[in-house]
Amino acid sequence: MELTNTTAIVTGGASGIGEACARALAAAGARVVIADLQDEAGEALAGEIGGVFAHLDVTDSAQITEVVERAGEIAPLRALVNSAGIATAVRTIGRDGEIASAFPMDTFASVVRVNLLGTFDMVRQAATVMSRNEPDANNGRGAIVNMASVAAFDGQTGQAAYSASKGGVVGLTLPLARDLSSAGIRVNTIAPGLIDTPIYNSFPDPEEFKAQLGASVLFPKRLGAPAELARMAIELITNDYMNGETIRVDGGIRLPPK
Repeated sequence: MELTNTTAIVTGGASGIGEACARALAAAGARVVIADLQDEAGEALAGEIGGVFAHLDVTDSAQITEVVERAGEIAPLRALVNSAGIATAVRTIGRDGEIASAFPMDTFASVVRVNLLGTFDMVRQAATVMSRNEPDANNGRGAIVNMASVAAFDGQTGQAAYSASKGGVVGLTLPLARDLSSAGIRVNTIAPGLIDTPIYNSFPDPEEFKAQLGASVLFPKRLGAPAELARMAIELITNDYMNGETIRVDGGIRLPPK
């Protein structure tokens, strides 16, 4: 699929994996709509890559509608990368035997709402706009890449909500690809492993902590770079024979229980 003279939306596009995908899509010729809650960072990145920033909370359907319609008005919307997500680690039960100490249901629901429901809402609305496109030479109208996580398969202690939400994204992949095939829209999912994103900057010694994490990777023994994820996203978008797949990009890691 050709990306020149098209638009592409990246949720969570202001930083980390989303930012890398936005940069890669812009380099491939797309006008990128960076959809994020981080206004300042998103505006700065949009200015740098010639894109457009849109403030977006993926749990707000009305906001999603505004973003996808706006993207389709700029140029044909051909690509969507769903990278927005949150991670919360809480054990299922507390240490004191009190039900009040168990995993709070509102926290569980919040993670699922952002990571799973937000992803699906973006897909259904963006795909609707894509379905209006004229088909290309291969009868394609668009391509969607969702970000899951290796935690969908190797969930660690405290990751019940996160793993459930990302497992849901993996589970969506094939039925979405089947649903959208009649419109010429492909759907694939990436399951990242340990990726070097700003989330690690909150630790006391980020570089030492990242080195320790990287040592657990099969090979190469380091954290993955966001650009490595972005290259896979571009491949899944532009390769017309990639459809209905979930691909781990993780250096061969299999997460231990904790």
